Amino acid sequence: MLIIAGYADVDPDQRDAYVSAFHDLLRRCRTASGCLDCAITADPVDPARVNVFELWDTAANMEAWRSVANAPDPGIAIKNNTVLKYTVTDARPPFD
Repeated sequence: MLIIAGYADVDPDQRDAYVSAFHDLLRRCRTASGCLDCAITADPVDPARVNVFELWDTAANMEAWRSVANAPDPGIAIKNNTVLKYTVTDARPPFD
């Protein structure tokens, strides 16, 4: 299992447009084979921050999606990108 998670900073006046540019991509991604979840969202407390989260069952399915995703270019500069890929070796409910 893989997690892609982190955040990017954009101009606060362009954040909502940046997030909106990915709505179609997210709809398609959520139906892709192996996608367990994905989101690109506006942070509720930082007006410049865009949160990114993806959860995939396998690297092969993630790479297959990436090869056909056709991600948009919103034309909005990213000022800081701290999105990383994590390999998950164990998963369980967080409050057990």
